[in-house]
Amino acid sequence: MFKRIMKGGQKKPSKTDPNDPSAFGSPATADAPAVVVPPPPGTIEPLPLFRDVPVSERQTLFIRKLQICCHLLDFSDTLKNIREKEIKRQTLMELVDFIQSGSGRITEICQEEMIKMVSVNIFRCLPPAAHENTGQEATDPEEEEPCLDPAWPHLQLVYELLLRYIVSSDTDTKVAKRYIDHSFVLKLLDLFDSEDPREREYLKTILHRVYGKFMVHRPFIRKAINNIFFRFIYETERHSGIGELLEILGSIINGFALPMKEEHKLFLSRALLPLHKPKPVGVYHQQLSYCIAQFVEKDFKLADAVIRGLLKYWPVTNCQKEVLFLGELEEVLEATQAAEFQRCMVPLFRQVARCLNSSHFQVAERTLFLWNNEHIVSLIAQNRTVVLPIIFEALEKNIQSHWNQAVHGLTVNVQKMFIEMDAELFEECQRQYAERQAKAKDLEEQRELNWKRLTDAAAQNGVDMVTA
Repeated sequence: MFKRIMKGGQKKPSKTDPNDPSAFGSPATADAPAVVVPPPPGTIEPLPLFRDVPVSERQTLFIRKLQICCHLLDFSDTLKNIREKEIKRQTLMELVDFIQSGSGRITEICQEEMIKMVSVNIFRCLPPAAHENTGQEATDPEEEEPCLDPAWPHLQLVYELLLRYIVSSDTDTKVAKRYIDHSFVLKLLDLFDSEDPREREYLKTILHRVYGKFMVHRPFIRKAINNIFFRFIYETERHSGIGELLEILGSIINGFALPMKEEHKLFLSRALLPLHKPKPVGVYHQQLSYCIAQFVEKDFKLADAVIRGLLKYWPVTNCQKEVLFLGELEEVLEATQAAEFQRCMVPLFRQVARCLNSSHFQVAERTLFLWNNEHIVSLIAQNRTVVLPIIFEALEKNIQSHWNQAVHGLTVNVQKMFIEMDAELFEECQRQYAERQAKAKDLEEQRELNWKRLTDAAAQNGVDMVTA
């Protein structure tokens, strides 16, 4: 008898009737837990347009359309599932229009189902880069052709739907944060490694909007980006989305309140400055330079630490990177005050002197262009008694022996500027330089003489010495 009662209480579920609104989470049961009916396997059938159904049924229709969009279709073959692809594309467009039109607040169940649909479509394993698992040597990221995702016609609409949902004034952040949680944000950040620049552009906009709208996620997002940078700097040196992440950070840094938190200063020293080290820095240097300049403009006292950080990671053999660093250095110096300049000017101008004597004319030329900047010239003029003695020898060497005529001409102009600033100091430096050259010549002659004596002594004793 007991078994009969138990069997009677467990009715076998009937097959879902597609015309039954309750099967798709009717808004009348908004407080009930979401009942998600998995999309049926096989073909996708079109649903009526939102304008063709009563307002009371639109939320139900919204969920049914979301379920259609959960179907993942094969885009590797353009001739496969053509009809289903078009139905899904049209359905996604209708969903985007529905959210954008603000036809009314969508229920919590609808929001949950929409984020599930977005997750099903965008969170996927990214294809490996061309150099991975193929035995090919990794090429320069700047020279690689971007890999475009064949599923982009659908992905773009899914991203657009998510963006419209986030920016909508009807979206309640208290509700939305239950679905756009830390796990969702982390998966979004993982997608920044996509090789498709169109996808990264959407991700950049979406993550920026999430950061702006969901204040509760801000520290987590900053920390997660930090971790991506660490892995890129110290492990892989391969990531497609560093530039886009830095663009987001540029806006975030711009909004930092003063006095700046210690967390933000640590981020500058531990993540942003070390980003100058990886070989592909040229790919994202423009965005990185902007972030660094933002920090110095926000708090000019950071200029000393930033300049010393640049000197720490200054390239030794890569001339193109040197040109980039010199451009960034000029931006930082423009925002530098006299006190901070004095703290770092000695190591700074030792490096400037090395760049002045670079045999690569672009490096030497870009260094000399620093004297075209009025603010930098004023800082140098105030501290000329320290700066000129450091770089005087480099200027003289350029005039005497640099092969490039443009560099020679620019060096002469810089010398004239120093003469106009302080003729006595220039003459003193010239005298000291002549003395050093004379001493060096005497030492060289003495060395040659000593070596000749040794050779002669060895010859007398019958020892064969290599003199060449």
